[in-house]
Amino acid sequence: MRLRADFTSSLRLGAVLSMLFVAACAGPQTHYGHVSHAGGGTNRPYNVGGVTYVPKDDPHYNEVGYASWYGDDFAGHPTAIGEKFSPNGISAAHKTLPLPCYVEVTNLETGRHLVVRVNDRGPFVQGRIIDLSRGAARALGIEKKGTARVRVKRL
Repeated sequence: MRLRADFTSSLRLGAVLSMLFVAACAGPQTHYGHVSHAGGGTNRPYNVGGVTYVPKDDPHYNEVGYASWYGDDFAGHPTAIGEKFSPNGISAAHKTLPLPCYVEVTNLETGRHLVVRVNDRGPFVQGRIIDLSRGAARALGIEKKGTARVRVKRL
């Protein structure tokens, strides 16, 4: 009887350890369309919605596309590098630039430009190249409209 109890306990322990291993290997988890890396790995490839994104350190990154912004729904949530998101701060999310890094974002409709720290992953919406914090969107004149055509240059 003692041998059977030890064997059953060993099986349970093995099952628990296997589940923990699988959970640890599952990769980044998304929340509200952004990626949380919870403790590192922010510059490794990751998958969201069946699409694999491969971060790349491109010092010459210079792209034109659409920006959007995110705010209170994310307040206090960890960014991909583990910082608490502050909607009124000046920060951004990008799918593949290294984290953290700095970019200059120019609103092509108004000419306003701003240096922004990229500390999160996103946006995962077709046609958008950067997600700005509400504070950054406000400074660029994008907050009320919601989206704008922008140029994003890596600094």
